[in-house]
Amino acid sequence: MAKKSKSGSIKTPSVGRPSALVDTRVIYCGDNLEQLKKFPNECVDLVYIDPPFNSNRNYEVFWGETKEKRSFEDRHASTQAYIEFMRPRCVELARVLKKTGSFYYHCDWHASHYVKIMLDQIFSENQFINEIIWKRSYGHGDSRKSMGRSHDSIFLYSKGDDYTLNRFFHAHDEKYLKSFFRHEDERGKYKLENLTSPNPRPNLVYEYKGYPSPAKGWRVNIERMKQLDADGRLHFPAKKNGRIMKKVYLDELGGQPMTDIWTDINPLSAHDQERLGYPTQKPLALLDRIIKASSNENDIVLDAFCGCGTALVGAENLNRQWIGIDISPTACRVMAKRLRDVCGMKEDEKLWKIGRGFIVRDLPWTEEQLRKIPPFEFENWAVIALGGIPNKAQVGDMGIDGRIYPVSATPKKKKGELAFMDVWYPIQVKQKDKVGRPDIDSFEAVMMREDRQKGFFVSFDFSSDAISEIQSFFKKTGKSIIALTVKDILEEQIAYKLA
Repeated sequence: MAKKSKSGSIKTPSVGRPSALVDTRVIYCGDNLEQLKKFPNECVDLVYIDPPFNSNRNYEVFWGETKEKRSFEDRHASTQAYIEFMRPRCVELARVLKKTGSFYYHCDWHASHYVKIMLDQIFSENQFINEIIWKRSYGHGDSRKSMGRSHDSIFLYSKGDDYTLNRFFHAHDEKYLKSFFRHEDERGKYKLENLTSPNPRPNLVYEYKGYPSPAKGWRVNIERMKQLDADGRLHFPAKKNGRIMKKVYLDELGGQPMTDIWTDINPLSAHDQERLGYPTQKPLALLDRIIKASSNENDIVLDAFCGCGTALVGAENLNRQWIGIDISPTACRVMAKRLRDVCGMKEDEKLWKIGRGFIVRDLPWTEEQLRKIPPFEFENWAVIALGGIPNKAQVGDMGIDGRIYPVSATPKKKKGELAFMDVWYPIQVKQKDKVGRPDIDSFEAVMMREDRQKGFFVSFDFSSDAISEIQSFFKKTGKSIIALTVKDILEEQIAYKLA
């Protein structure tokens, strides 16, 4: 839709690449350090990162890894190792940030104080703007030995002094309004504002209508006092030894200016529609605020640890350009699906070239690459490639790595009740060169236990004994096991199409 410029003329949305230096509307799959090194200097307007504390462990947090239940030593070798991992990445992020750009680093209590020192060294202490406190959870006790941890820190730095900061305002608290706006006249409700000078001002010591001057003098001169009086803006106390006050009307009151403590954005709950199951997922409202505050339309937003893509969705919805980087193939596919479903974008090379779509680059679409990724990543890749839903836990999955729900599984209303989605097919995934009969035997037990008529088994290859056992199982039970190789999936491009 065309928009009006400041001059009032009609402005046509730009088509094509917004920058001659860097491609936007691109998701890169891979190590962000290697990708950032390919970017030119000072090409990005806003950087936001929310790196998981165990960033160098190939996103084992994805889909439900409960890092808080493990000890500090188990989560990471040391805080020093984490800082050593993050330092070169933050150096690169500072390099690609424009001189007018802003940098946000989102972290929790694990290493926030060490992160602050690192960022001071990279950006300089003078470029530190704010430590934003976001209340990410409701009050709870983490243990008997500590107070409940309920906030995250978001460090804001600038690259130079001419950075963007679009202020926003909150509605005033109702308790504040009731406490202070207790007076009313024909114009409306008002509060009283002190006209006494906070510092001695001998030249503003004067009597007005029989009311003596405060010892330090008034805030305004006699001409301004008379003007306020003529406008009906003065409140005169009944006794002459009282103080003249200024009327401030409620309808003149602006919002409460933003501060560095954000308590009005709720954390995601299990029932929120935007929740995807990603354990460190942040609410879209939080990213919207950051993007609105520190960028303008068509600015370039970069998230180098973009996880499930909340920053990218926020940037797209707010008419910004964006770049995402993530080491997890699963995360890249999830965020691509989210951009399609939530933003209505198309993942298409031709459309991307004319500024109307997006692309995903460097996904591991070869057998050699898929053999090297972590087992849990491989499981997620295979399940999503089949259009299934991965399990949210790595352990205790009872032999099921994912489930496929056919269209027939959609719940239907029956006499006031919602039918349960009981039509599904189990998926088992093995990152093995060749699956043998024992693996098939185990999956057969799962299908019998769950009483499933069909199941899918994915691996790089199957032994002749495994294939024979699948055929024998069908003859005995009528239950089908569909054996799929990675090559089958890649050649049919099932993973690329992701329903």
